[in-house]
Amino acid sequence: MKPVAYFKENWRVIMLVVFVLGAVVALFLPGGVMGDDGYGPQAENSQSWTEDPLNLEYGLGLEGGTRISAPVVGMTAENIDAGVVDDGEADQDRITEIEESLYADETLDIDVGDANIVVHDDGTVSAELFVDDVSQAEFVAALQDADVEVSEDDVREGVTQETRDDVITTISLRINEAGLSGGQVTDAEMSDQNYVVTEVPEMGEDELREILEDRGIVEVVAYHPGGENGTQVNETVLTGDDIADVDPPTQPEQGSSGYEVPVLVEDSSAEEFQSDMQEMGYAEQQGWSNCRVQDPQTGEMNFDDDQEQHCLLTVVDGEPVAAHSMSQQLGSGMGTGEWVESPTFQMGATEYSEAQALSVNLQAGELRAPLDLTEGDVYSLQPALADQFKTYSLLIGILSVVSVSGIVYVRYQDPRVAAPMILTALAEVFILLGFAALIRMPLDLSHIAGFIAVVGTGVDDLIIIADEVMSEGDVNSQRVFESRFRKAFWVIGAAAATTIIAMSPLAVLSLGDLRGFAIITILGVLIGVLITRPAYGDILRRLLTDK
Repeated sequence: MKPVAYFKENWRVIMLVVFVLGAVVALFLPGGVMGDDGYGPQAENSQSWTEDPLNLEYGLGLEGGTRISAPVVGMTAENIDAGVVDDGEADQDRITEIEESLYADETLDIDVGDANIVVHDDGTVSAELFVDDVSQAEFVAALQDADVEVSEDDVREGVTQETRDDVITTISLRINEAGLSGGQVTDAEMSDQNYVVTEVPEMGEDELREILEDRGIVEVVAYHPGGENGTQVNETVLTGDDIADVDPPTQPEQGSSGYEVPVLVEDSSAEEFQSDMQEMGYAEQQGWSNCRVQDPQTGEMNFDDDQEQHCLLTVVDGEPVAAHSMSQQLGSGMGTGEWVESPTFQMGATEYSEAQALSVNLQAGELRAPLDLTEGDVYSLQPALADQFKTYSLLIGILSVVSVSGIVYVRYQDPRVAAPMILTALAEVFILLGFAALIRMPLDLSHIAGFIAVVGTGVDDLIIIADEVMSEGDVNSQRVFESRFRKAFWVIGAAAATTIIAMSPLAVLSLGDLRGFAIITILGVLIGVLITRPAYGDILRRLLTDK
């Protein structure tokens, strides 16, 4: 038989083999098809490929870890008349004017970043306040002082969907940049309140709280003699938004204290930063190596020294974490104006954990609004207990396959029918595992339940095919086989459509573990209908008709 004719006759089986081989690559290729680029202690201490040859990721139920659900702190004034939208375009100057008015309000007493004006796609405008110690009346009064038409009836607790999405994205980036695999962040509604649900395997509650508590507002502050009579003043010269790229933390020299985080400044901000350094004296010799704020041994800060100093402070969430002098090389480059051609420098931190957090915050960006962890719900599972669940899940999976195999063999007592049926069902699960490894889906107990359900429904469909083909006597021709197979496939297709429709709401809605079960079940049904069922039909045709 010519290759083209052979392919046309057996393309369904060939497609099954291709998908199985693809699953082998996704499951066993060292590092996975979509490698993990994480760095840091979590990435370095994670299991190597030799310890766990499967590229599967596990959720809390099979790996242990912590899940924290918490609402976003804030209140929102909706549908306000702020004069922000003009001819369908947002007036950025007016938005900045309102936000600066809120920051300057003494009653609110808020920091930069605690207020936000949102222009929605439909042209409506909302104002948000991300603090929990301000009343709605005080918020309304501050908005009215900024010439915004608003009343207390327009204010509700909670933040906009745009802000929640931004918070979810930032936390997801923090988890990924920290080298934590299997973490996921979602939005869930419980008791008429929206929660941000953060789940990270193999992490304790205290560690996860530390990630969620930090706003990650990073600033570079110049501490220099710019006040009256040469007194020291603080001026912010760079923010996290001015940083274009960040490298992992490094220790500059063996035996030296502290860590450095190399950063690249945005081209749009580099020239202004260089100009500020020139005006403040950092680009001249007296501004080099002239910072004594931080004790090199203890890392403690002391701002009581009356002598002139030129320091660059790394400030995270309002707290200085490192103080560095301007180096001669960097200062002279800024003095000649050459630095802007390659605008890089090193930000610093005393401890590795601070440097790692600084690097992560710069890459992920600041958290738009804080989470109210006091109102949160915490679920934590010890890794040792999760390992037991993993072992039991494997045993249950093996038991289900053995049980189904025995029943199928007793039912048909014909290896030509039973053996391909079992192998095809196992291939379906194997392809599903390969897909989970490919997209790095964290598998949990609910997913394992879905795999077991896929085995059951898959074999059930294959039994329908076998019974329909063999129910009316021997199959003595290919045309008779195809007629009977087509009739069986209509039944299977209708059952698959019903299953998908029934499971779709569970897969879309935020219903916790039920969602994982529904997703695996739907994927299994699709793989079965599109790949394994047609392939089993071709195998059965070949064995029963020898054609």
